[in-house]
Amino acid sequence: MRECILRTTLMFRNRPWLAHVTGLLAFGLALFIRLGLSDVLSGGFPYLTFFPAVILTTFFCGTRPGVVCAMLSGVASWYFFITPAYSLHLDGQGILAMVFYAFIVSVDIALIHFMHVASDRLREQQAVTEGLYQQQRTMFQELQHRVANNMQFVAALLKMQRRKVSEDPIATAALDEARERLEMLAQIHRHLYAPERANLPVSQHLQELCTGLLEATGAKNIVCKVSAPPITLDLTRLTTLSLLVVEVMTNAVKHAFTTDAHGTITVQLEMTTPDTYSLIITDDGKGVPASFAKVSSKSLGLTIIQSLSSQLGGRVEYHSGQGTTVRVQFPVTA
Repeated sequence: MRECILRTTLMFRNRPWLAHVTGLLAFGLALFIRLGLSDVLSGGFPYLTFFPAVILTTFFCGTRPGVVCAMLSGVASWYFFITPAYSLHLDGQGILAMVFYAFIVSVDIALIHFMHVASDRLREQQAVTEGLYQQQRTMFQELQHRVANNMQFVAALLKMQRRKVSEDPIATAALDEARERLEMLAQIHRHLYAPERANLPVSQHLQELCTGLLEATGAKNIVCKVSAPPITLDLTRLTTLSLLVVEVMTNAVKHAFTTDAHGTITVQLEMTTPDTYSLIITDDGKGVPASFAKVSSKSLGLTIIQSLSSQLGGRVEYHSGQGTTVRVQFPVTA
């Protein structure tokens, strides 16, 4: 309703001819109604219908049409309804009535005028703010695009360097692992900072992220199931959560399943208490070996998982049986 009224006032005020014509019509209608009420009012209330006409004309059409309507209304009241009627003679009572009318309409027109001035300034400031916001948003998106491109460029450099150490399996594996992480990080970066995805629920974001990871790794025999409440997280926590899910799933794809085995990875995000989320990632693979405790402290992947869990303010737990379960509990608020 408010927006409709605002658009109507702008339509009239931006078309002076239409505003003045409307003001004249408002005056004519007010005069016609007041003449029709002459028998009922018996010469009293000379301005009864003119005050609303002046106020509405000033509000919708602007100050100048309002002033014109007020002047015409004053003259018509003087001639038709102030004693002696149908003359321009004024006695003391008539002068007092005219002064009263002039004061009231002047105050009304002045107040509405200042309201329009303040509204126009606010609208101009909003337009400037909106322009600055769009400019900042465009620059930010361009920056994020360049960051993702730089990650892809570094990943390509690592791939080139790999050719120089192709005879060293340890160096080759390290460079491949670093390249894969950079490529996945660039993909997550593009995914998170796309404007159209800003308000996606976590469940949809994680499902698309997991599907993209399985496609990137070529794990066609593995499916991913995601379950999460319809919530949204701030960008910083969502980024950390995404990196954590990718790291755990990458480890599962590489180590939990044999080459041709079919498997399932389940990603669950649930609110275990009013103040705590639990991220549970489970695979139905072969589980962790008995020597897991000894090698875990030396594994880069597990070190990254520990670090990301700490960034969320949580702790990570591992469970192994028929597959492996990684559980990370972290607070609802940062």
